[in-house]
Amino acid sequence: MKKIVFAGSECYPFVKTGGLGDVMSALPKALLNEQCDVRVFLPNYRCIPEEYRKEMKYVSHFYMDLGHMPEKKYVGILTLVLNGVIYYFIDNEEYFSSGNPYESISKDLEKYIFFDKAVLAALPVIGFEPDIIHCHDWQTGFIPVFLRTLFYDTEISRKAKTILTVHNLKFQGIANRNTVRYLTAFPEYVFDGEKGGYGKDVNMLKAGLVFADKITTVSQTYCDEIKTEEYGENLHPVINYHHMKLCGILNGIDYEVYNPKTDRNLSVQYDINTAENAKHINKLTLQEELGLKKDGGKFVIGLISRLTDQKGLDLVDRIMEKMVDEHTQFVLIGTGDTKYEETFRNYENRYKGQVSANIMYSDARARRLYAAADVILVPSRFEPCGLTQMMAYRYGSIPLVRATGGLKDSVIPYNEADGSGTGFSFADYCAKSLLDTVNYAKRIYFTRKDLWRKLVIKAMGLDYSWKKSAVQYKKLYVAMSGMDDEPEKIVKSEVEIKAEPVVQSEAKSEKKPKSEKKPQPERKVVNKKTVRKGKATRKKNTPNTTVTTI
Repeated sequence: MKKIVFAGSECYPFVKTGGLGDVMSALPKALLNEQCDVRVFLPNYRCIPEEYRKEMKYVSHFYMDLGHMPEKKYVGILTLVLNGVIYYFIDNEEYFSSGNPYESISKDLEKYIFFDKAVLAALPVIGFEPDIIHCHDWQTGFIPVFLRTLFYDTEISRKAKTILTVHNLKFQGIANRNTVRYLTAFPEYVFDGEKGGYGKDVNMLKAGLVFADKITTVSQTYCDEIKTEEYGENLHPVINYHHMKLCGILNGIDYEVYNPKTDRNLSVQYDINTAENAKHINKLTLQEELGLKKDGGKFVIGLISRLTDQKGLDLVDRIMEKMVDEHTQFVLIGTGDTKYEETFRNYENRYKGQVSANIMYSDARARRLYAAADVILVPSRFEPCGLTQMMAYRYGSIPLVRATGGLKDSVIPYNEADGSGTGFSFADYCAKSLLDTVNYAKRIYFTRKDLWRKLVIKAMGLDYSWKKSAVQYKKLYVAMSGMDDEPEKIVKSEVEIKAEPVVQSEAKSEKKPKSEKKPQPERKVVNKKTVRKGKATRKKNTPNTTVTTI
């Protein structure tokens, strides 16, 4: 059984701002079925809903050096089991008490450097020795660096291999070099241009790419695209240099979470056999909810997205007047750049009853739009994977996408001549191509209802669950760390909280802050032999940390 640590900055249902949150939730669950022992590490953000916070159990705490900072930092460890997956939350009110996971780069830089080091320092405390540490995006880019530098003489470093998955190369965690020196105390070679250096700055993602044992992207096409200057975000030379450790594995979606047959957000639940009538009812219900003209015969186009330049919204803006007509309605859900928020609000005011601009993010309303829409629009300039098109399939809405990244890998262009294809797509990033493709979809919808019904049934029959992707990741883990062991029983219901050996603090006057006080475990077991062994192991294996366990 492979032992896997996942580390990331967000995870559904605790905190989610985008596709990363879905991946951090669904992939570990799928890996349980592949006989992997998966532990997920997250920051203990204040914004995590109370229903989950109250279920967290205290495991331990310690104090840790952070770079050249004069005071050691408190590291609390809380745990929770959900859907069979064991989650650990790194607790520190100084860093994670904000209401949002992401703030400014200056604040985010320090808190994720702290998080990266704390994850490695916490592993001996919880008694887990992973085969693989799977890191996600720039926020965890320094975990491979810490592992191969300050933690080099530890059992974890000797055993564990690291994977860094790039969900979006555009976001890299670039910061002042001297600031990073102060916060990390990395050896000077880390800041070399061929490693973490980035001009006069340091790039957390670049450092992770260099120090990780393997790099994955979330689709094969994106894996190829980021080697080019057009999509490489100035890191294509580094990526090409490390191409031998690069591979692409397409994301999936959680078919239990996204299931129109059980989705309580819908007015009518349905499956592949009842979709036609149920989607008609869901369309009427959503039209009433949004103040659109109630007419089940309208062609409803949905767009669920962050409102940024990446998402192709400039193309939508250019064709809106020609796209929205007496037979067509357009519904947007999302927030982002002010210019796009105002643009779509203006369209709603101009086209009353035809356009609905929901400048918000509501998962419940998004589900209702998936169930009501005929087409879901994803005209992205670039898209590493995209989950929207997979969710559209699941709910029987047809994706209309630009053929880039994971959109190209998952949407096969429809051909009415032979019925092949699974959606609508266009290659050139231009408004005319988008409008032509929208009009083609409209023509099929209004003039060939028989073909449209077959296309909906085909879409709902596709399998973009995590099962296939989890098998690929399991093969990758085995290839990196050797043959798999005999399968063992995976803990799915509770975590055994063991009493930890007590390691004397270097400064006895240090106390755990009252504001961060956590309940103690109900039972404490102390064994002299274990304590002596634990002292020696902790001293050797946890550099620059001072551990105080209760």
